Amino acid sequence: MPSTTADAGEAYRFTRFRTALLLDDLTFDRDSPAPGARIPAFDLPTLDGGRFTDTDLGARPVLLVFGSRTCPVTESAGPILNELHRDFGDRVRFVLVNTREAHPGEKFGQPRTPQDKRRHAEELRRHHALQFEVAVDDLDGGLHQAMSPKPNSAYLLDPAGVIRFRAHWANDETGLRAALTAIAAGRVPQRDRSRAMLGPLLRAVGHLPGVVGFAGSRVERDIWLAAAPLAVLSRVSRLFSRLPEDHRGPAAAALTAGVAVLVVALAVAVAR
Repeated sequence: MPSTTADAGEAYRFTRFRTALLLDDLTFDRDSPAPGARIPAFDLPTLDGGRFTDTDLGARPVLLVFGSRTCPVTESAGPILNELHRDFGDRVRFVLVNTREAHPGEKFGQPRTPQDKRRHAEELRRHHALQFEVAVDDLDGGLHQAMSPKPNSAYLLDPAGVIRFRAHWANDETGLRAALTAIAAGRVPQRDRSRAMLGPLLRAVGHLPGVVGFAGSRVERDIWLAAAPLAVLSRVSRLFSRLPEDHRGPAAAALTAGVAVLVVALAVAVAR
């Protein structure tokens, strides 16, 4: 009989994206580490041969970000994180922790061995041309699960490991920049968390077609089954290929909403 730990690890390394996973992604667990709490114990290798550990974070604050190659929000966040690193990297340590794949497909699935996990982390670093540390979580996501596993959450830690700011999505540039500005100046951020939700998700929608192209067509089929409205927006976003990916989702949402209003108005007119 498999152990509870083994079951949790297997569930963490899912092969098909489902509605329950989407719902879990939208809220933090009640008992998850929140601003004011100390980060759980961890000790992870980095791609450059170093260690990322809670007992030796260094003398600077740390921006800890979770992400994966097949996460559309991470796709949106990559350029933002690179820009923030250029602005704050001399005062804040940046570390991206590679997690499970958010949308595994037939071409790029979940890693099954530690070597796979490292290769996925290397691909993530290469793809985004990251100039800061990339750490590799274990196969069962020890640190990721301890933090309430979100596909692209971000935490700003002080050197003692206390969480001073939490963002649900790392593509919330406004929230992260304000928090980084404060902590880089030696102050505790005025707001201890970002509550941005709809904007970051819409910015990620335009990156979904690229994820499908990279990971495989099964990703799109899974999204249709798990979250049909999201799949619709992804399809519509392709109409705006001349826009930057971050702008395609909001444009698709506006067009879809406009069409829905028109359809309702026509139905009301016909009913009269």
